[in-house]
Amino acid sequence: MPDSATEVTAAGIARLAGVGRAAVSNWRRRHPDFPRPVGGTETSPSFALADVERWLRAQGKLAEVPLRERVWQQVAGHPAGAVTALVHAGAVLLLVRGRSAVWPALAAVPDERLAETLPVALEETLTERFGPERAVRTPTAAELALSLPLVRGAADLAAETGARQAFEFLLGRHLDANPRQYTLTPPGPAALMAALAAAGTEGSPTVLDPASGTGTLLRAVERPAALHGQDADPDLAALTALRLALACDADIRVRTGDSLRADAFPHLTADAVLCHPPFNERNWGHDELAYDPRWEYGFPARTESELAWVQHALARLRPGGTAVLLMPPAAASRRSGRRIRADLLRRGALRAVVALPAGAAPPYGIPLHLWVLRKPAAGVSASQELLLVDTTSLAADQTGGGRDKLDWQAVHTAVLDAWLPFAADGTVAQTPGASRSVPVIELLDDDVDLAPARHLPPPAAGGGAADLAQVRDHLAETLGRTVALAPPPTSPASADPAAARLTGVTVGELARTGALELRAGGAGTIGGATAAPGPASRGTAGTDASGTGGRDAGGTGADGPARPVRMLTEHDVLAAQPPSGTLPEGPPEEPVLLRAGDVVVPVLGGGSVARVVDAATAGAALGRNLQLLRPDPAALDPWFLAGFLRGTANNRQASSYASTATRLDVRRLQLPRLPLTEQQRYGERFRRLAEFEDALRLAGRLGEQLVQGLYDGLADGTVAP
Repeated sequence: MPDSATEVTAAGIARLAGVGRAAVSNWRRRHPDFPRPVGGTETSPSFALADVERWLRAQGKLAEVPLRERVWQQVAGHPAGAVTALVHAGAVLLLVRGRSAVWPALAAVPDERLAETLPVALEETLTERFGPERAVRTPTAAELALSLPLVRGAADLAAETGARQAFEFLLGRHLDANPRQYTLTPPGPAALMAALAAAGTEGSPTVLDPASGTGTLLRAVERPAALHGQDADPDLAALTALRLALACDADIRVRTGDSLRADAFPHLTADAVLCHPPFNERNWGHDELAYDPRWEYGFPARTESELAWVQHALARLRPGGTAVLLMPPAAASRRSGRRIRADLLRRGALRAVVALPAGAAPPYGIPLHLWVLRKPAAGVSASQELLLVDTTSLAADQTGGGRDKLDWQAVHTAVLDAWLPFAADGTVAQTPGASRSVPVIELLDDDVDLAPARHLPPPAAGGGAADLAQVRDHLAETLGRTVALAPPPTSPASADPAAARLTGVTVGELARTGALELRAGGAGTIGGATAAPGPASRGTAGTDASGTGGRDAGGTGADGPARPVRMLTEHDVLAAQPPSGTLPEGPPEEPVLLRAGDVVVPVLGGGSVARVVDAATAGAALGRNLQLLRPDPAALDPWFLAGFLRGTANNRQASSYASTATRLDVRRLQLPRLPLTEQQRYGERFRRLAEFEDALRLAGRLGEQLVQGLYDGLADGTVAP
């Protein structure tokens, strides 16, 4: 397939050039030579990648398309669809990884010859890795003829970053581009589930995921001997098989099909089962599976599909093996499932129920549960207690939930600190409000309600009235500080404000002259910029915009940080709190790391917010939906920059409106042309305003804490009326 056949949308052009989509629309209106659409729809046209690349380079808006962006655009614009493109790329990457001596000889032949010979090499590689019965079909010569530029580019990308990282980058981009098409298990709960299962397993385990999706749970398993997966979606099964095969050297067996109706591994005895089953399914096979031998603990009602998955997991375990399932909270208390829950308790199969904070996994609005189960072994007495853990309080200070707003390290520690001693001894000392091992006999009532919050003692008062007195003292001190920081009475400015606006300069013009750099948070969790702006101008903010300067493009490099990196999220900026996000291990793109003096602006949702990065936040990565402005200290004062960016009128004229959101075009924001000394005078005033604002926020939080503490203290008797 020639490069000209690869199409790119306006969003893809914006990613290539490091600008917003509004800028692309502007180019189309203002430049008659902008490439014409070659496909798509009237509202979402697509353009030939080669034409776009030539135009951007001719306009000085692009030095070179990064290799990973070129390969991604070939995936996104593949005539047979992105999934087919990913399968072809993944199969070739597996060939590159497993038979490194074969690919150079294949790559050296012309395209026509490569299309004929590549299927033979892929058939050998796929059969050797997955066996004759597999989810990944060998593409034909005709199919591969459409993918030759893609597979050559993917192999080149693997030479730069490694085959695993190259596939993770492409798959991650596809999942990010289609968020509603897939139900994903985030890395946080996946790592926790794998750790819970590993606590009862020695050596290299055999692990099954009967609803494997994109393979996140199986990929979280450390040092596996064999990984078995099954999914009803053939595309997901193929992508999962390739993802796992590129990630580890374990024996990989992935099949297509509905695990409840057509189990692909009926004779498997796994050491562990990890599963994020589909929730609230009515059509799970209730009618045709009435006499299935897997229903050892009772035949699930039509409304209890999750309990069918629980029993399927137990049926595929070896005696003593561990299963961990992500469950909706209703499964712990629905009356239709109480008999099965009771039998799971009596026979010692259900060992723990863990309530996760809201936002842990989709659906993000409710606090999901983890069920930890052990298959009873002959001659081993059933456990007399059930471990209940509640981590929902770890998200009490968050608003709205979401994967970027949870401290997964704290959740991970709280759960394992309770589970590991319980798994070893069958009981554990209680922690009020957090964990308790409950005698099974206490739970076998008419409801068999296993929701942790209903059986845990309330959190320790922690000093009661004495602690509340400390909060009150802190509040009084903070309120006094707000009075001291309150801005002095204002006086009219001597200059004509209208004249000052006429001499303004936009952020875009400052970026072109090198007075500041612009960086964008990437799609998903991270982003970056490749082409650094040109040399910083040593003039003032009023320097005329001249020269082309540099342009931001997509993210740099495909190798991620070697260790977890803090991430400043959009929520952190809006709430004026420290970075709460964490980059996933080994991300496919290099993150933009913050420096002290950077200015960060949210671009979605409207409102005037700008944050100057301090020393405590420096080093964190820039999250999505955030724009970073890095001023040259010889040309711009950061507090002056942030203060004028927060102007209401400034934000109004730089915002565009869609049906559901407001987007800020940072390049259109304006600053007055002032010498650096005058900027610093303004900047000091803006800095004191920000300090006053922070004190007001702290006073509000302390006030809420004091009020809620008094309500709780009066209600539980720790505070006298």
